[in-house]
Amino acid sequence: MQKSGGQRTDAIPKESIVTEIVHTLAGISDRYDAAFVDLWGCVHDGIAALPDAVAALRAYRGRGGKVVLVTNSPRPRAAVADQIADMGVPEDAWDTIATSGDSARTAMYAGAVGPRVWFMGEEPRDSAFFAPPALLDTPLDIARVPLADATGIVCCGPFDSLADPADNRPDFEAAIARDLPLLCANPDIIVDRGETREWCAGALAALYTEMGGRSLYFGKPHAPIYDLARRRLAGVGADPDTARILCIGDGIATDIAGAVDQGLDSLYITGGLAAADTATDIHPDREALDRHLAEAAIAPTYTIGFLR
Repeated sequence: MQKSGGQRTDAIPKESIVTEIVHTLAGISDRYDAAFVDLWGCVHDGIAALPDAVAALRAYRGRGGKVVLVTNSPRPRAAVADQIADMGVPEDAWDTIATSGDSARTAMYAGAVGPRVWFMGEEPRDSAFFAPPALLDTPLDIARVPLADATGIVCCGPFDSLADPADNRPDFEAAIARDLPLLCANPDIIVDRGETREWCAGALAALYTEMGGRSLYFGKPHAPIYDLARRRLAGVGADPDTARILCIGDGIATDIAGAVDQGLDSLYITGGLAAADTATDIHPDREALDRHLAEAAIAPTYTIGFLR
């Protein structure tokens, strides 16, 4: 029952959820001209590059494949390039980068949340978000102001990534009372930095929506970042058919759901966020994986323990 791009399984029996477990990217890479590859949990662990993943991407590019790093990082792509270089991800492992931050930043300067924004995030990490994008000829003048004076909220992440997102309820109640939109620069809910699990902007946006607010998303699994990834791919001289693009990631609700929605094939890495749920050591346990995918109601085209 496997279809191109995987399948959403809401309307089919759970016993029909199928994904092919593979052992290496090389085993399937000749089917694809380009790969949209997640970073955190796939190519690095938040601290250092994952050597097997780097080797796999280098080999894929050596055979002529194009690699677009498609990340929900709130940073612009130049800042992400610097960050991953510091982690040990070499430039010859990728061709170009598409970030949620660039997609969201463009929307902000196009007026998505108005001219006066209350900023949620970390300094100096997120300061580059406020550099006007080159894509816009006449970017809006944006001022950072207190919440009481804001026309909207820009959320690059929590003020404290280890704090309970519910700590923000008082501010969110005040913002929702004024119908302020919240621009989410990173739809991820959680990430693992080494052995430490941290909250991301997506957790705050989910809470804001749950409380009755309006959250605007631009990263995976939402369409704008895939449009940006295709533009980046065209910028390095490639324009493959949809059937020749493979999405790789460890987020079932972001990387894999986004691939399914875009009609793209996917390779699900279970050794990241879902390692415990899939009993992944080197490879995922078949029964645990099937239970996990049935609960998620999404079937990736392929599954692998770790990118290699």
